[in-house]
Amino acid sequence: MSIRVLIADDQPIVRTGLAMLLDAQPEIDVVGAAADGREALRLALQLRPDVGLFDIRMPLMDGIEATRRLAGPDVTDPLPIVIITTFDLDEYVYGALKAGARGFLLKDAGPALLTQAIRAAADGDALIAPSVTVRLLSAFAQAQTSPPRQPMEPLTAREEEVLLPVAQGLTNNEIASELNITPSTVKAHLASLMRKLGARNRVEVAMWAHETGRI
Repeated sequence: MSIRVLIADDQPIVRTGLAMLLDAQPEIDVVGAAADGREALRLALQLRPDVGLFDIRMPLMDGIEATRRLAGPDVTDPLPIVIITTFDLDEYVYGALKAGARGFLLKDAGPALLTQAIRAAADGDALIAPSVTVRLLSAFAQAQTSPPRQPMEPLTAREEEVLLPVAQGLTNNEIASELNITPSTVKAHLASLMRKLGARNRVEVAMWAHETGRI
């Protein structure tokens, strides 16, 4: 069954390029393309795609507001959204992740990483480009004025071990290889981390790790 993707970018050449790239991938089908956030919101509600691939800076409604309306904390059936942008240390990126985005990529990420991010989002996972994960999250963690929330239960030693590579942008398979455990065990620890931290996805887990100075 194919993953249905909605693209939103205000540059026609970028929309066309992304659509061609994704349509060439097996089991990915681009079902719509929007030129601004307002159109992205309308198409998302109309087409009900599996994943949204949104730029941040768009007219009428930016990618952050579109993400908040489609994937924010108050949304009962959030759309998995991957943010794609040319700005690797843009303050708006952090806002988009806080608004509920499940991934963050640069536009020069390449087809392999882009496809991986789309599939991760569709599977309920999340991916941030490893090249910018640490810089992005640490920079904005330092700007936080309120103290980070405390976990509902203390983290186990193994959960602390899993937490660090998650915050570094590693995938479940990469974490499994690094810690010599199975990917399913990584998933179980990640699920426990999300429950204890009240996080909706691994992006929020990574953000918490940076906010608490673990990275």
